[in-house]
Amino acid sequence: MCGIVGYVGDNSASPILIDGLKKLEYRGYDSAGIAVCRNGKITTVKTKGRISDLQQKLDEVGTPQGSVGIGHTRWATHGAPTDANAHPHSGSSGRVTLVHNGIIENASQLRFDLQAEGYRFASATDTEVAAKLLGKIVDKIIADEGKPDLFKAVRRMARMLEGAFTILATDCRQPDIVVGARHDSPLVVGLGEGENFLGSDVAAFVAYTKRAMEVDQDQAVCVSADKVIVADFNGNVVENP
Repeated sequence: MCGIVGYVGDNSASPILIDGLKKLEYRGYDSAGIAVCRNGKITTVKTKGRISDLQQKLDEVGTPQGSVGIGHTRWATHGAPTDANAHPHSGSSGRVTLVHNGIIENASQLRFDLQAEGYRFASATDTEVAAKLLGKIVDKIIADEGKPDLFKAVRRMARMLEGAFTILATDCRQPDIVVGARHDSPLVVGLGEGENFLGSDVAAFVAYTKRAMEVDQDQAVCVSADKVIVADFNGNVVENP
């Protein structure tokens, strides 16, 4: 099983993400990583091995600074446990980054189609396929509407994926939100004061808040420090999630 954690607020995201991943260690994993957004840039640090290995790498390269981020512990399904296959993964521009639980069953066809359009892949994972696809969709929305809309892009991507998935995504052009989506894989929101959390399990954030909200099947969620918006994959807002 994999573990997912996300944070948006006024505090430093990295320690909260690492703490959340430690709380999810019981799920088992072979690699771990975090991505943190600040000043229009996403910094990703990931490695094969345990969270202690990730902490050692953070000590070596520097801990990313910023108050918005996502983290992941991976149990290999597509590709061996390597640094390249560890999450998070990014779109071609590097502006969009995501983590993913589950298995995307149509990843091979999506990869083939993206490669035919000139996209190149650095890993053997189905997750990088989703990241490249999401980046493509965001670029299309920008071309059509003049600005990014990560919430809309994630919902559009979710309608194209087959299999089971929980996804968290960030875009450095929208540095104050994390967007999530779920289909046949759990996702919960932790409701804080001036900060909000995301996780595959409440254990990821129970040290920070005791208030939680489950994201239902085939729903997406947009989380900022002071707001949580839930909608189905077609964009219909859920009034009382």
